[in-house]
Amino acid sequence: MVETAEFAAGNYRYIRGPFQYSGGVAAEPGFAIERVRFSRPLPMVEGFSAIEAYLTAQSRPFTSFCACELRSPAPFTEAEFIAFNRVYVGTLERWGIYRDEENPVARSNVCQEIDPPPEPSFEAFCYTVPAPFAAQKHAAKSFIISGSGETPEGQGSYEERTIRLGETSPEAMREKACFVLDVMESRMAALGVGWAEVSATQVYTVYDIYPFLADEIVSRGAAPRGITWYYARPPIKGLDFEMDVRCVPIERLL
Repeated sequence: MVETAEFAAGNYRYIRGPFQYSGGVAAEPGFAIERVRFSRPLPMVEGFSAIEAYLTAQSRPFTSFCACELRSPAPFTEAEFIAFNRVYVGTLERWGIYRDEENPVARSNVCQEIDPPPEPSFEAFCYTVPAPFAAQKHAAKSFIISGSGETPEGQGSYEERTIRLGETSPEAMREKACFVLDVMESRMAALGVGWAEVSATQVYTVYDIYPFLADEIVSRGAAPRGITWYYARPPIKGLDFEMDVRCVPIERLL
């Protein structure tokens, strides 16, 4: 069941998820989400410092931080992923965002197959801003759906839950992609949005998506503005396909 909650200090609501990230976020009425992409990925500590400086310069509280996109050197084992995330949420706790194992921040974390960064790094981040235009009838809604791979949430290890683990045939990749597309739809529905409102669809895989691109992705309306395909892997060993989607009115390059 997809549950949502309000994070009043950040002016957004979110889909409850595991301790390391939420399933997605949407700006509250009167606010919008802005996205900032770094001109080069910044290592974690440097990236957090840059985000602090940027939000301060924009007169926005650290609690307005609502999403980020990370790049890691290579897929993690489950134990490595947990250890990394405990370090990651430490800064969010200091910022007054993360508490009691509840994390409202949306996130994608993927691993470039070619020329990856030497350590986990920030590719981009998002934050909320006051936006009177957001209440207008035809204004775009601001939302971000976190990256998801082909593993249903629940009990057990990733290995036990992953769809068609170790299989990368066209049929297996189609099944993995269909599961992830369903996750995107479920999360968007929880936030009251859908494919027609998406401004960016991002796919992360090193395997061919062409065999199911037309009939599974484009035909269902999952690429209303096209697709950005990253030659990258999901963050956990054994996963092969990830997506995230968003609608962000303003995007900047820093």
